[in-house]
Amino acid sequence: MASSEDLEALKEQLAAIEHARWSHWQKYMHKKCIRNSDGSLTIPKELVVKWDNQSRTVYADLTEKEKQSDREQVDKYLPLLKNFFQQLE
Repeated sequence: MASSEDLEALKEQLAAIEHARWSHWQKYMHKKCIRNSDGSLTIPKELVVKWDNQSRTVYADLTEKEKQSDREQVDKYLPLLKNFFQQLE
């Protein structure tokens, strides 16, 4: 059984991966947006429509390309989780 220290360490490692994922997404978003003179960003209409549709779609109904994008994100977490569970054996 994992100790509370082990779980806290795992949580911190997962949080670091999550922050890197979020940071990457923000950089991507900012590149896709129009920067206004006041520093705010405007998301182009076609991206709003696309992302609205995706956010309302359950995983099973996503396109294969969209699913693959989600799988690639999970691949960043899997080695850490695999290592954690192997240590429990």
